[in-house]
Amino acid sequence: MARPNERQRLVHLEALRSEIVEVYPNRASVPRDVWISLLLGAVKHIDVLVFSGTFFAQTNPHIARMLQERGQAGVRVRLCFGDPHGEAVAVRGREEGIGDTLAAKIRASLTYYRRRVGAPGCEVRLHDTTLYNSIFRYDDQLLVNPHIWGQPASANPLFQLRRTDGTDWCDRYTESFEAVWNTARPWAPDRQEHHQCGQD
Repeated sequence: MARPNERQRLVHLEALRSEIVEVYPNRASVPRDVWISLLLGAVKHIDVLVFSGTFFAQTNPHIARMLQERGQAGVRVRLCFGDPHGEAVAVRGREEGIGDTLAAKIRASLTYYRRRVGAPGCEVRLHDTTLYNSIFRYDDQLLVNPHIWGQPASANPLFQLRRTDGTDWCDRYTESFEAVWNTARPWAPDRQEHHQCGQD
């Protein structure tokens, strides 16, 4: 029979496993319906932390309008993209072997949200931090896309998590988003150049 400390450890491990809803081999394998149902089901928070996130709009051409509608319904929508002029984006571009392409992708992605800046409930900021994970938070559910050095985020695994009692994975990723968000600067669309859209 397991000792008390061992029982506690096993209970904690079981709780952690219950926080994992699904594991996907790469971001492209996440069904489109999952993205849409999580977005439409959010009633408090939608938080997005990415470098470019071009796929987010290109797989759902109505994403900007849908986010605005969620904001109008009382959901706090916060989108945090990489600063195309920042050092972190330059470093990531070199690591992936794509040079300035990542910065161009960010500028392209931002064009989808130009009219949403300043809309009720919607905020867009630019960060200049090392991004270890792309994070998509919908209330108590998160899609976490870890980054593997030298590879685009789209080629890496994605974990769907759900906050449960007695665990802290969701809280730790949420805290990570908050830390980056608090250092990011508001995006001013009128200062952005026009670039052609690219695929992340």
